[in-house]
Amino acid sequence: MARNYRIPDDKGEIDLVGYDGSVLAFVEVKTRSGTEERPGQPEEAITAEKRRHLERMAKRFMAERRARDVSYRFDLVAIESRAGCAPEVRLYKNAFAATN
Repeated sequence: MARNYRIPDDKGEIDLVGYDGSVLAFVEVKTRSGTEERPGQPEEAITAEKRRHLERMAKRFMAERRARDVSYRFDLVAIESRAGCAPEVRLYKNAFAATN
């Protein structure tokens, strides 16, 4: 449905937006290589501030498409990539709830 959704004059983006059955999923993709410049788990990058920003962008997305009564959720795809190893991919459906 959408990829790299952005709002003009706003920082950030929603990586993927699409339906999983009748539920609209806003998907954030976080990758970490385990190097010193990006330490930690990809999941750690979804802070309270990041969640609020994703919620605000999701509401704008739904308003633009007149999809106000659609069930939606926020998913996370966490990817860990280490040299010499196959990437580890984790999907968290409904990774966090909207605060409304």
